[in-house]
Order: sequence, then structure tokens, then C-alpha cells
Amino acid sequence: MPLNDTLTFLRAWMRAPRSIGALTPSGPSLARLMTTHINHLDGPVIELGPGTGVFTRALVARGIPTHRLALIEADPVFADALAHRYPGAHVLSMDAARLGDALPLFGDERASAVISGLPLLSMPASQVAAIIQGVFERQLHSNGAFYQFTYGPRCPLPRHLLERLDLEAVRIGSVLFNLPPAAVYRIGRRQRNRVAA
Repeated sequence: MPLNDTLTFLRAWMRAPRSIGALTPSGPSLARLMTTHINHLDGPVIELGPGTGVFTRALVARGIPTHRLALIEADPVFADALAHRYPGAHVLSMDAARLGDALPLFGDERASAVISGLPLLSMPASQVAAIIQGVFERQLHSNGAFYQFTYGPRCPLPRHLLERLDLEAVRIGSVLFNLPPAAVYRIGRRQRNRVAA
């Protein structure tokens, strides 16, 4: 990661440590795991809390064109830097909890995936619920997936929220060499077993 990005990250952490959630940016191994299931042919991608753009770089490296990316970043300094670095991307400086009130970011086409770098464990439960509900009800394709990493021992979404929204979470891997170590979850709509007629 460029030194300038690291300094920007540390300044943001000093301004609002609870909104950042870590002392260092995510590493390249975590970025690879977070984006490994994303295919540029499946559709556009939304990234929540991209910060310095670690996951954004990984998405672009996987072939996602920048005009097929929507980057939702509440910190105006990060949002401005992302807009300059990825001029083709849709960069929105806003709280991700407002996604339920926003028009679909790609018009009639829904996102195939949402990549989240948000520190859900340090956010109020009402804000987490608003983010997840807004993503699944307004922005994400019916077969789309929400990818979230966590430093905690279990899925950062509470069971009652998953059940209320009829979602399921699957742990897809861990990255021990990230600082701190992290696990990645894929959250999607619950699959119903269809009985043949």
C-alpha cells in the first residue's frame, strides 16, 4: 500500500476511530479473499466503506470496470481521494444506512455483489440493520451476495437480523496473516429446497 494511503488512513482513524474499526488498512490477502468470488460478467458491484481503496484495487484487478463500481464512503476525505483515483466509478459520500432510501445505484440493473469494509461490530444495531435491509431490499440482485469481513469469532450480523430478513451467512475463509487476522462471510438470501412437481 502506498505510504500516502497509510498516512490518510491513520489520520482518518485519529479523527474517528470507531468509524474506522482498525489500526491498519486491510492487507492484500484479505482483499483477495473478499473479492475471489466476484466476476465482472455477473454485474455491477457496490463497495461499502472503501476507505483507501484496498478492496477497490482488488476488484479492478479482477476485471471489474470502474464504471461498474459504486463506492459508498461516509468520510469525505476518503471519498474525494477515491473520486480522483477512480474517475469512472460512482463515488457517493454518504452513510451506507441511507441505501434503503436511495434509488438503485445502477438504474434498472441491480448489483451482483456488495463488498463491505464497514466495522459492523462497532456500529449501533439500528444502523447495521438499516444497511443490510437497504442493500437487500433496494440495491442487490435476488441472487447477489454481500461479503463482509470481521475480526470477531463469528458472523458480525446478529442471528435475529438474518432470520428477520430471511438471509443466511456462510464463512468462506480466514486470513491469518492480516493484521489483525480476519474471517470473511458471504451473506445471501436463504435458498429454499424446491420439491419437484
